[in-house]
Formats: sequence, structure tokens, C-alpha cells
Amino acid sequence: MSGTPPPLRILIVDDHTVVRAGLRALLESEPGFEVVGETGDGTDAVRQVERLRPDVVLMDLRLSDTDGAHDGHHGIDGIEATRRILAGSAPAQVVVLTSHGRQVDVLRAVEAGARGYVLKAGPPEELFRAVRAVVTGGMALAPEAAAQFVGPPAERGPVLSEREIEVVRLLALGHSNRSIAGTLYLAEATVKTHLIRIYRKLGTENRAGTVTEAVRLGLIELS
Repeated sequence: MSGTPPPLRILIVDDHTVVRAGLRALLESEPGFEVVGETGDGTDAVRQVERLRPDVVLMDLRLSDTDGAHDGHHGIDGIEATRRILAGSAPAQVVVLTSHGRQVDVLRAVEAGARGYVLKAGPPEELFRAVRAVVTGGMALAPEAAAQFVGPPAERGPVLSEREIEVVRLLALGHSNRSIAGTLYLAEATVKTHLIRIYRKLGTENRAGTVTEAVRLGLIELS
């Protein structure tokens, strides 16, 4: 007895309400897709995946901390949320949906386990194809993202760990070592160790130079 296969269950993770609404409308207009939830917070995304068991998570890379600030938890970005989702018990696949096709973003997303990388400015059909591809075990990279894998690794620049990225972001906001330690719940000595590693990876010698180089490489953005 053959019948219509169940729709693919999708969770949308983006910190812009208007973007989520647009994505929901777009996805629900496509046969075979069902949006089962949405959130603008990385930590909540991990919880929703465990509860809702979606087939695919559409994950924005850059998530603000504001949605999670009210309940006291420290917000996580799309890369860390992807890692936690794929380390959990729910077998969801992650498609990164972002405004950027920069090399460092693509590499970090793939290293975290995302199987799709689609640009928000791309055609809807590209997003639909990516959702279907990852469910069947395939990879789906937008052409702009796939192009970032062309060329020798030496051209890709340094890849900082998620914790190192957090430290650099706080540096850019003018935090002291003590303030960084308090914000990230680390010992001040651990922050100093992170800074030494960051300086070595970026080839910098001071805080200002490190922030400048991190922005140049696309590791962080100054809002």
C-alpha cells in the first residue's frame, strides 16, 4: 500500500522575526514541507530539536544574545548550536542559512557538522534542494559557498575555535581580561592563555591589532 510520504519537518532558527516569518511562508508554500517550530535563540534551538524532533534545522550563523538574556543563559551562535544539535539524541540535519558566503564561515559550519550551506539572497529552489538533499544523506552547498573550498588550505586563513571567537568578540567590545573571564565563566589565567593562542594564530601582538585582523578575515563583525 503506497501513500504520500510524510512531510519533512523543519525548525527555523534566526534571530530576526521578519526573516523567520518569510521563511515559514516560503517553506509552507512548498509541497512536502512542514515548519514545526521557530526560534531566535541558539540554546532554545537545541531544546526544541530534542522536543520536536525535526528532520532539518535551518540555522542562521549569527544569533544575538538578546533572546536568551531574560532567562539568564549565555547565548550561543549558530556554529555552537549546530555542534550541540548534532551531538544530541535527535537525528536532525542542519542547513546553514546565512547572508555570508565567506570562507571562514563555510569552513566552520562544515567542521561543526552542517551538511548544507545556503545564502539568504539565493533563489528559493536552492533552499528547497538543500533541505531535500541533506535528509537523504547528501551535501548541499550554494555555489558561492562551494567556491570557498577552491584553492590551497593556506589561502583560507586561520580558523579560531568557538571559544576564541567569543574572546575576540568581547575584545572588540572593549572588555578587560577580568570582564571576559566573568562573562564567559572562565578563570582569568584561561583568558590569558586563549589570548596567547589567538595572537599566535592571527600573527598579532596586541588587542587592537587582533580585533582589526579578525574583522579583516571575517572572523567577527563590528556592528
